[in-house]
Amino acid sequence: MSSAIIKPVRPTAEEVYQQLERILSSEEFHSPERGRRFLEFIINETLEGRSEFLKAFTIANEVFGRQVNFDAQNDPVVRIEAGRVRRALERYYLVAGQMDSVTITIPKGGYRPYFEYTDCPPSPTLPTAPVGSAPSTEQDETERPLPQDGRPMRQQLIGLTLGAALLVGATSLHVFLTPTFSLFGKDPSGASPVEPSEPRIIVETFDGGGLSSTAANLAHGLRDEIIGKLAKFDDILVIADSSKTEERSQTAYGLEGNVQLDGDRLRLAARLVRQSDGVVIWANNYDADVRVQGKLEIQAYAAEQIASAIAEPYGAVFKADTDTIVQQPKAGSADAYACRLAYYSYRRSMDAQSHQAARDCLQRATEMFPKSAASWALLSLIYLDEMRFRYKLGTSPTPQTLELATAAAETAASLAPNDARVLQALMLVSFFRNDIDKALQAGAAAYAVNPNDTEVAGEYGLRLAMSGKWASGCELISNVVNRGAGPKGYYEIGMALCALMRNDIQAAELWSRMSDLEYNPMHHLVLLSILGAAGKTADAKQEENWLSAHAPGLMKDIRREVSLRLQRPEDQERFFRGLRAVGIAVEPAGHG
Repeated sequence: MSSAIIKPVRPTAEEVYQQLERILSSEEFHSPERGRRFLEFIINETLEGRSEFLKAFTIANEVFGRQVNFDAQNDPVVRIEAGRVRRALERYYLVAGQMDSVTITIPKGGYRPYFEYTDCPPSPTLPTAPVGSAPSTEQDETERPLPQDGRPMRQQLIGLTLGAALLVGATSLHVFLTPTFSLFGKDPSGASPVEPSEPRIIVETFDGGGLSSTAANLAHGLRDEIIGKLAKFDDILVIADSSKTEERSQTAYGLEGNVQLDGDRLRLAARLVRQSDGVVIWANNYDADVRVQGKLEIQAYAAEQIASAIAEPYGAVFKADTDTIVQQPKAGSADAYACRLAYYSYRRSMDAQSHQAARDCLQRATEMFPKSAASWALLSLIYLDEMRFRYKLGTSPTPQTLELATAAAETAASLAPNDARVLQALMLVSFFRNDIDKALQAGAAAYAVNPNDTEVAGEYGLRLAMSGKWASGCELISNVVNRGAGPKGYYEIGMALCALMRNDIQAAELWSRMSDLEYNPMHHLVLLSILGAAGKTADAKQEENWLSAHAPGLMKDIRREVSLRLQRPEDQERFFRGLRAVGIAVEPAGHG
C-alpha cells in the first residue's frame, strides 16, 4: 500500500519550454494574462537555476508590479494567483493535456514548479489540490490534494481505466439487512431502546522515532491534524485521551502510526485497529520529500487522506461495522447507527430488498430516536431514491414521495442545520424539486463543513455539473473518482456526462463503460446517447434492446427523466441528439 520514492529522469529545459508554449496556446488553459506571466516567470526562473528566489516578494515585484513596501501578509495577491494557476493547470491536463508527455505542476507550500514525464514513477512530492467548487474565498491554499500516489491527474485517469478493466469481474460488498433482524437494542429491563452509539476512533500518540526532533514534531502535529479532520465527520466519535475510554466494543477503533525520517525522505505509516480483537482493518503509508514540502503541508495532506479513508461513508470503519452487524445481527446493542449502515449497504447493492430493509429501519429509528438528525437525513434520501432510482428499484413514486423526502430533510435541518449529511439531503431534495439555487447553496455549505467527505463532494459536483456549471462540477467529480469514493461506478457516469458535454465522445464512452451499468438503467441511457453521438449504431441497438427489456417505462418517458437531472435545455438537447441519431423518439418539450 506504500508508494516508493524513486527519482525519475526530469524533462529537459527545451521540453519544458515546449510544454509551456503548448499550455499557454491552449483554449483549455483558463488563466488571465497575469496568471500566464506568473507561470512563465516561475518556470523561467527555475530553469535558469534561480528557484530559491521564488518568494512572494520577488514575484509580486517582478510580475505584478508591486512596490518595495509590498507585504505578503497583508496582500495575498501572489498566493491567490498561484492557486488560480494551479487550478488552471489541473483543468488543462484533465481536459486537453491527457496525452502530453510532460507535466508541469506547482506543489503547494511554495512557488517552485515541478516537471516530470507522464510515464515516470510517482513523484516524491505530495501533489497539489484539485479544483473544488465551493464558493471561492480565494483562500485556496487549504484545498484538498489529489490521491496519495502523486501522479498528475490524467495519469490517474489512465490508471483508473486500467483498474476498471481489472475489476470488471469483482463483486462489490452486497449485504442484506432484512427487516426481520432486530436492529434496536433495549436495556436489561426491556424498557427503552438504547441511545445511538456511533463508532469511536481513539487517536493514539504517533511514534516519532525517538531521536529525530523533526520526526517527533511531525508525529505530534500529524496527530493533532488527524483529530481535527476526523472531528468534522458527524457519524463518528473522536477520542483524544485513550485513558478515558470505556471497555472495548465492536465499534471502537484505535488509530496508530509512526513517522520515519531517512535523510530527506519521510514516511508516515498509519493503521486502524479494531479494539475488540486487535484486527488491523486498514493501513497505509504516505511518502514525502522534506526538501519540497513544508512540515505543515505534509501533516495536512496525510491527515486529510487518513481521515477520508477511514471515516467517510464508504470508508474502512463503516465497511467493518457493516460486516460485524450483518454477521452478528443479534449480538450487542444495535441502534440507529445500524440503520445508517443498512442505508450504505443498500446504496452498494441497489436492490429492492435492501432498499426496503433500510427504509423500514430508518423509519423505526426516527420514531425511537426523533432527535437523530442523521436518521432523518438518510430517510429523506431513501424516500428520494424511490423517485430517482425508480426503474432500478421497481418503485411507483407519487407526488407524496417527494413531499416525504422534503419533510424528512427539513426535520433533519431543524435538528442539525450545519451537519454535512443533513445539508447533502437538503441539496438533493431541493435539486429534484427544481429549486436549483437552494440546492447549490446547501451543497456549497455541506462541502464547506467537511471537504474531506467524498460523498458530499461527489454529490455536490454532480449537482453543479448537471445544473450547467460543468467546469467546476466536473473537476470536483474527477477528484472524487480519483479517490475511489462512493459505490462502484457511481461517479464515473458523471464523468461520462462531463465528456459528452464537451463533445469528447471517445472519453465519454470510456467513462460510461467504466460506470456500473447495472446500478441504474439511467446509466444505460447515458451510454445509448453517447453511442448515438459516436455513430456506433450496432452497439447502440444493444443498449436500446436492454433498456426496452429492463426499463420499458424509462424509454416511454425519456424527456422527463433527463430533464429531472439536466437542468439546462441546451444540455438536454445535446443529450437527446445522440438518442435521435439512432432513431430513438424523444417527445417534444412541453408535450402533454
